[in-house]
Amino acid sequence: MKVQQNSPRRPRTIVTGAAVRVGRATAAEFARRGHDVVLAVRKIDAIAESSLDFVRKSAHDAGHPDAKIELRAANLDDPIAVVALAATFASEPLDVIVHCASRYDARAIGEIDAEYALSHYRTNALAPLLLTQALRGQLSQSILPAGGSVVCFTDMHAEGRMYTNHAAYFASKGALIALVESLAVELAPSIRVNGIAPGVVEWPVGADPEFQARYIARTPLKRAGTAIEAAQCAAWLAIEASFMTGAILRLDGGRWLTT
Repeated sequence: MKVQQNSPRRPRTIVTGAAVRVGRATAAEFARRGHDVVLAVRKIDAIAESSLDFVRKSAHDAGHPDAKIELRAANLDDPIAVVALAATFASEPLDVIVHCASRYDARAIGEIDAEYALSHYRTNALAPLLLTQALRGQLSQSILPAGGSVVCFTDMHAEGRMYTNHAAYFASKGALIALVESLAVELAPSIRVNGIAPGVVEWPVGADPEFQARYIARTPLKRAGTAIEAAQCAAWLAIEASFMTGAILRLDGGRWLTT
């Protein structure tokens, strides 16, 4: 889909967790599609600056050298910082938010304290809620033909394929799935809200090779996904899928279908 004719500006997208992995690829994908992109990162450091350069180059190489690509920093584990981040957009246009930022740590039952669990919830569910809530006015004025859009990265395993040592993480992602469905109802018809439930699209750093082999063996397509595939899925949901809201789209190579 193209932007509305005679629009005085480019579409504008915020991507959280944009310094690395799927977030970085997603920011680049929207830049390639001609969007101005804000990379929301935890801190502005060499990694974030490298991602900024990568996204700018992606826009340039796709024929959009004038696209505005920028960094903004906020610790999404801190609700006050999330609200402050949203306030920086108070007088600025916005069309899409993609919530990629995620905390993913392992801790067994018996070792989980309240702060550990709450930190997962704050980053993985509360931050998307607060940021979307604060920016709903701008999203409702989107120049995209399909209207404003929010895309949240959930987790296929949070829908009934949990594994051990990640109870706090899965609880937070389950909350995010409920948030997608709740916001889809509350923000319609001017804003669509959808989720992507990936299996493995990029292995975490230090992932055990034997675990990787077992996981791939149980995946019908016999491979992990890629960050680019996840990014393309996010862009499709945000821009093209005009009759989809409240959907959780699995991107898992068929892993959900196996035990």
